[in-house]
Amino acid sequence: MPPLPPVTKALMLICTAVFCAQLLPMLPVDALFALWPPGSGRFWPWQLVSYGFLHGDMSHLFFNMLGLWMFGSELEQLWGRNRYLQMLLASVVAAALVQLLFTMFTGSRAPTVGASGGLFGLLLSFGMLFPNRVIMPLFPPIPMKARNFVMLFGGVELLFGLTGGSGVAHFAHLGGMLGAWLMISWWRGKLPFVGGPRRRR
Repeated sequence: MPPLPPVTKALMLICTAVFCAQLLPMLPVDALFALWPPGSGRFWPWQLVSYGFLHGDMSHLFFNMLGLWMFGSELEQLWGRNRYLQMLLASVVAAALVQLLFTMFTGSRAPTVGASGGLFGLLLSFGMLFPNRVIMPLFPPIPMKARNFVMLFGGVELLFGLTGGSGVAHFAHLGGMLGAWLMISWWRGKLPFVGGPRRRR
């Protein structure tokens, strides 16, 4: 496991503190800061970001924070604070926008919470930057190259999203990956952002 750099550490502490606040019934945390569909009458613009700090239960928080540590720590050390935060913001917002489109299409009024959109953006980034790095995921516990892991999870999310019924925002996860791909494409000056800033990574 990589060391815990400052931004990743701060995000883990914030998410944990917000989760504790969610457990207090007198605080309307979910009502104000979860990502509510526009048709619900509870949507506010800040929810495009704030939902990423909320979680549904302890296991949801634990696995998201574990993934943030595993993949975010090395990316923060590689990119530095500013670019790392830009990537997380792009992934979280893209995940929110895709999820809102999905809820509009399905007519769902359920809110969305969790840092998974940002985490899937970091996962895609890790696979693009270190495609041949061999990792040992928890599920399945089989050594595989990072790019294969990303493709496997992307395919599983698409399959589960199309079949539906799990209560998990699978299209938000895919939206997070899309946001990360767009941000890296912008940094590299590649399609669909030809002429953007060209950087080494």
